[in-house]
Amino acid sequence: MAAMAPGGGGSGGGGVNPFLSDSDEDDEEVAASEERRAGLRLGAGGGLDPGSAGSLSPQDPVALGSSVRPGLPGEAAAAAALGGSGETPARLSIDAIAAQLLRDQYLLTALELHTELLESGRELPRLRDYFSNPGNFERQSGTPPGLGAPGIPGAAGVGGAGGREPSTASGGGQLNRAGSISTLDSLDFARYSDDGNRETDERVAEHEVPLQERKNYKSSPEIQEPIKPLEKRALNFLVNEFLLKNNYKLTSITFSDENDDQDFELWDDVGLNIPKPPDLLHLYRDYGNHQVTGKDLVDAASGVEEDELEALTPVLGSLPPNLEASQSVENSLLVQKLEDKISLLNNEKWSLMEQIRRLESEMDFLKNEQFATPAVCERVQLCADPSPHKDSDESGQSAVVHSSDKGKSKDTHLSISDEVDSSIPKENSPHSVPSREKEGVPSSSSSSKNAVHFDKPNRKLSPAFHQALLSFCRMSADSRLGSEVSRIADSEQSVMLMLGRCLPHIVPNVLLAKREELIPLILCTACLHPEPKERDQLLHILFNLIKRPDDEQRQMILTGCVAFARHVGPTRVEAELLPQCWEQINHKYPERRLLVAESCGALAPYLPKEIRSSLVLSMLQQMLMEDKADLVREAVIKSLGIIMGYIDDPDKYQQGFELLLSALGDPSERVVSATHQVFLPAYAAWTTELGNLQSHLIPTLLNKIEKLLREGEHGLDEHKLHMYLSALQSLIPSLFALVLQNAPFASKAKLHGEVPQIEVTRFPRPMSPLQDVSTIIGSREQLAVLLQLYDYQLEHEGTTGWESLLWVVNQLLPQLIEIVGKINVTSTACVHEFSRFFWRLCRTFGKIFTNTKVKPQFQEILRLSEENIDSSAGNGVLTKATVPIYATGVLTCYIQEEDRKLLVGFLEDVMTLLSLSHAPLDSLKASFVELGANPAYHELLLTVLWYGVVHTSALVRCTAARMFELLVKGVNETLVAQRVVPALITLSSDPEISVRIATIPAFGTIMETVIQRELLERVKMQLASFLEDPQYQDQHSLHTEIIKTFGRVGPNAEPRFRDEFVIPHLHKLALVNNLQIVDSKRLDIATHLFEAYSALSCCFISEDLMVNHFLPGLRCLRTDMEHLSPEHEVILSSMIKECEQKVENKTVQEPQGSMSIAASLVSEDTKTKFLNKMGQLTTSGAMLANVFQRKK
Repeated sequence: MAAMAPGGGGSGGGGVNPFLSDSDEDDEEVAASEERRAGLRLGAGGGLDPGSAGSLSPQDPVALGSSVRPGLPGEAAAAAALGGSGETPARLSIDAIAAQLLRDQYLLTALELHTELLESGRELPRLRDYFSNPGNFERQSGTPPGLGAPGIPGAAGVGGAGGREPSTASGGGQLNRAGSISTLDSLDFARYSDDGNRETDERVAEHEVPLQERKNYKSSPEIQEPIKPLEKRALNFLVNEFLLKNNYKLTSITFSDENDDQDFELWDDVGLNIPKPPDLLHLYRDYGNHQVTGKDLVDAASGVEEDELEALTPVLGSLPPNLEASQSVENSLLVQKLEDKISLLNNEKWSLMEQIRRLESEMDFLKNEQFATPAVCERVQLCADPSPHKDSDESGQSAVVHSSDKGKSKDTHLSISDEVDSSIPKENSPHSVPSREKEGVPSSSSSSKNAVHFDKPNRKLSPAFHQALLSFCRMSADSRLGSEVSRIADSEQSVMLMLGRCLPHIVPNVLLAKREELIPLILCTACLHPEPKERDQLLHILFNLIKRPDDEQRQMILTGCVAFARHVGPTRVEAELLPQCWEQINHKYPERRLLVAESCGALAPYLPKEIRSSLVLSMLQQMLMEDKADLVREAVIKSLGIIMGYIDDPDKYQQGFELLLSALGDPSERVVSATHQVFLPAYAAWTTELGNLQSHLIPTLLNKIEKLLREGEHGLDEHKLHMYLSALQSLIPSLFALVLQNAPFASKAKLHGEVPQIEVTRFPRPMSPLQDVSTIIGSREQLAVLLQLYDYQLEHEGTTGWESLLWVVNQLLPQLIEIVGKINVTSTACVHEFSRFFWRLCRTFGKIFTNTKVKPQFQEILRLSEENIDSSAGNGVLTKATVPIYATGVLTCYIQEEDRKLLVGFLEDVMTLLSLSHAPLDSLKASFVELGANPAYHELLLTVLWYGVVHTSALVRCTAARMFELLVKGVNETLVAQRVVPALITLSSDPEISVRIATIPAFGTIMETVIQRELLERVKMQLASFLEDPQYQDQHSLHTEIIKTFGRVGPNAEPRFRDEFVIPHLHKLALVNNLQIVDSKRLDIATHLFEAYSALSCCFISEDLMVNHFLPGLRCLRTDMEHLSPEHEVILSSMIKECEQKVENKTVQEPQGSMSIAASLVSEDTKTKFLNKMGQLTTSGAMLANVFQRKK
C-alpha cells in the first residue's frame, strides 16, 4: 500500500469514503498546524519570515545541506536571512522537524527518527500518533498511482517512492520502485456501513505500502498495530476453515470452544458486508504475486514539465520483443496511469482557476486600499506568479495585511496554496484553496468593483506586531473543517465543490431517521458538480443513505432521482444513475432491492429508448425470476408495466409475453394482483398498437386453455385455468376499447354540445384505473360519445364492415362456448370462473350486444324447445357446464323484470327436460349453487322450485325435492319457514313414494342448519312419521336414505336432536336389519349403518345413551357383519371394546366432564387401532371416506 501523499489524511480525492469520520483524517492537518505555529514563533521572535527558515524543506541549504535551487525567492530569502545577518539561526524544535518530515512524506526518515527517540526514551507524540494510525498508509481510489507532488519528484511515487531517501528519489528520470506486497494483515476486510461503521467501498482499488517501508514498520514490536475486532473474527473464520479442510478436527473443535462468541458455520456472522475472502492457502500462494519490477512501472509527477512526461516513454521501448503478453499488460497500466493523470490535472485546473480568481480579487482589493507594504506586495506577486516551479516549503505561507482605525485591528490572511498534492484531487485537499479568516477578504460576490473597505488604523505599529497580536485570536484554519469554514465560496461552481467535499463527512454523522433531509443537498450537488467521480460518489451516498429505507424514505429518494433525471437528461441518467441500481440488484436487504425495482420504473421515461428496452428490461426480468421477496417482485411487475408503456421495439413483444406468463403464474397473490392491475393493461395497450390483441394475445390464451382441457381429462390443473382465464377477463376492457376505436363511426365521434352521461353501472368496477375503458379511450366524455354511437350502430345499422366486432362475434364467442362445453360441470371453481368471465364480457359490451349476439349463440346450442322436453332421449348438452354458465354468466347480467323472467323460464325448462330424460342433474345443481351464493336470487330460485313442486310429473317433483337440499344452506330462516318447509311437507305427502324419499336429505339439511325450535320440531315429526308409519316398514330405499342422512348431518346437528332422535332410531334400524332375510338389502343397510356409526363416534355421547343405544346398536351391527363382511366385524369389535372400556373407567373420571368423556371415547389409541384395521379393508374408499371427518 502506497503511503499517503501530504494533506490526504487517508481520505483524499474523489475516493473520500462517505462513511469515514473526520477524526480519522486530522493527523496531517495537526502536523501542518504545528508547523505553521512554529513558523510564526520563529518569524516573530527571530526575525524570520514564516514559512521560509521556519519550514524545513527538502531543499533547505541550512537544514539539509543541499544546494539552493535557482529561481526560488523563498529559499533565497531564507538563506539571506540566516547567512547575511551574521546572527546564529534559531534552534528548531524536534516536533517542527517531525512535522516537516511527515508533511513532505519522508516517512522512513521520520520512522528512523521515531525509533531513535524511542530508544532514547524521548517519545514524540506526533510521530507516535502518526505511525500508530493505519489510515495514514492507505490510499483511496481518487489518487492515481505514480503521481507525486510537483517540484518534489520523489514525494509519492507509485508503489514505493516513499520507501527511498529523498535525495535518491529526486534524481529525475525513470525510477526503480520497490515492489509492494499484499498479505492478510494488509487486507482491510471492514467496510463502512451507512450507520457509520467501517466499510471499504468495493470500487476503491487495492493499494499497498511500499515493501521496504512495510518491513521496517512491521518489524518494530513497539509500533505493531493491535488487531481489530472484525479483523480477528475474519482471521478466526479463515483459520478454522483451514483446520477443517486439512483434517485438524480436534484442533478446530478446541479453537471453536475458545471462540464461543463466533459462529464458524456462517461467514455473515463475522459482521463484514463483503463476500468471503479466499482461504489461507490461496492467500499464501498469492503472497508473492504483487511484487513489481522497476521496468514495469514508472514514477510520474503531477507537474506539466515535458521531461517528466517523457519519462513514461522508456517503458515501452525497454520491453523485450518476445513478451507480447507482458507488453499488453504494461500498455494497459500505462493507459490507466495517463487517464488518472488527466483526471488529476483537470481537478487541479479547476482549483487553480479558482485560486487565480481569488488572488486577483485580493490584489485589486489591496490596490484600492493602498495599504500594501513592499513585503506584502512581493508576497502577493509571488503568489500570483504562474511559474510551475513552486516548492512545498512555500505552502501555508500567508501575506498579512494590517489595517486599524479607532483602536480596532483587522487582519486579513491571504493563504497561498503553492503545494500541488498529487494524492488527492485539488478541491479535496485542505490546503488546495486559499483560506481566509472570518474578518478576511470578501468572497466571490465581492468583485473588484464592489470591494469591501475597512477603516484604516491611525497607528504606527509594525506589521509584525499586528501579526503577533492577532495570533492570540484562537482561529483554526489549518484543519480540514477549519479550512472549509475559513473560505467562502465565490461562485456556483465553488459552492458545488465545497458541498462535494463536505457532504461525505456530514452524512455519517446525521441520525438515520433524519438522513432523508440530506437528499436535496446530495442531489443538487450531484447535478451540478463538474467532476464525474464526485458525482458518482454522491449518487452512491444517495442509494446507500439509509440501510433499510421504508416506504416514505424510498419515495423521497425516487422523487429525487426523477428530479435529477429531468435536470441532467438521458445520457447522464444512463451513465450515473443506472450503475447505482445495478450495484444493488442483489443486495442482501429487500428494502434496497425494492428501491432498485422502483427506480427502474420511475426512471423509465428519462432513459434512452435503447437502454429502456434492453438493459432495464433485462434487470427487471432477472429480479422477477430470481428475487425471493414478494414485495420486490411486486415492484418489479409495476416497473415492467411502466416499461411496457414506453417501449417501442416490436422485437421485444415476445419477451414481454413470456414475462406476462411468468408474472401470472407467480405463487404470490400480491404479484399476480399487480400483474392484473399494471403490467397486463400496459402490455395490452402496446399489443393493441402493434395489432396483436385479436391476432395473437387473446387467441394464444384461448389455445392454452383448450390445451389444458385436452390434457386434463383425468385431472384438470385448475390453477393454470384460473391464471389464463383471469388474464382474458382483464383483457376485456382493452378489447372493447379496440372495438370502439376501430368502429365505422369512430371518425364521427366529436365532442360538441352536451355530452351524454354514462350510467354508473354501465361497466363492471375495474380492478385498476388502467382497466377503466374511459382511461384507455382518453376521457369519460369521449367514451360517452362513442357509446351513444355504438348502441345506435348495433340497433339500427348492424355490424357490416366492423371487423374488430365481427371477430368477437364470429371467432371469440364460438370458441369460448366450445371451451365451456368441455369443462367439468362438477368443478365449482371452473364454473364460477367462466361465469364471471361471461358476466364481465356481456356487461362491458352492453345489453344490446348481449341480447343480439351472445344469447342467440347459446340458445342455438342448447335448443330448448317443447319437442325436446317430451323427448325421452334428452339433450346431451344440457348436462354440460354450458347450462350453469349461460344461466349465471349471461342471463344474470341485467336484472330487469323481463331478464328475470327469462332466467326463471330457462331454469324451469332445464329442470323439466333433465327430469323427464332421466339425465344427471349436475348442471342444474351447479346453476343453483352458483346463483344461491347471491341472496338476491333466493326468491327467484324458490319460484323455480315451486314450479317443480306443483308439476304434473313425479320426476320433476322429485328433482325439485332434491334441489331444496342445495338451497336450504344459504337461505335465511324466514324463507325456510315460509317457503321451503311448506313445500317439503307438501312433497312428503306426495302419492309417489320416490318423491317422499327425495325430501329426506332436505329435511336433514334443515336439522343441520336451522336453530328455530318450531322448525326443528316440524321436521322431527315428519322424519318420525317416515320411521314409525307402518306403510314404510318395508321401504328399503327410504331406510337407506334416512341412514345416509343421519350419518351426514348427525355430527353437526343440534345435540338434543342427535341424542333423542338420531341415535335411538339408528339402534332400531340396526335391530330391524338383523331380521332382514335378503342378504343384499341387509348388507346395504349394514354398510350405511357402519358409516353413520363411524361418523357419530367422534361426537360426545352421554353415559346413558352409550349404554342404552350406542353400544347395543354397534352389537347389532356386528352381528350383521359377522355373516356378511368379516373385515368390518373386526373394526366393530375394536370399537365396541374401546367404548365398553371407557364406560367402565368413567367412574374414576370427573362426572359430567363432557370434554374428558369425549376425549376418552375417541382417544388416540382408538383412532390408531381403528385406522390400522381400516387399512386392511377391501371395501371401496368412497364407503369409508367420512369415517373421521366432521362436517364443516
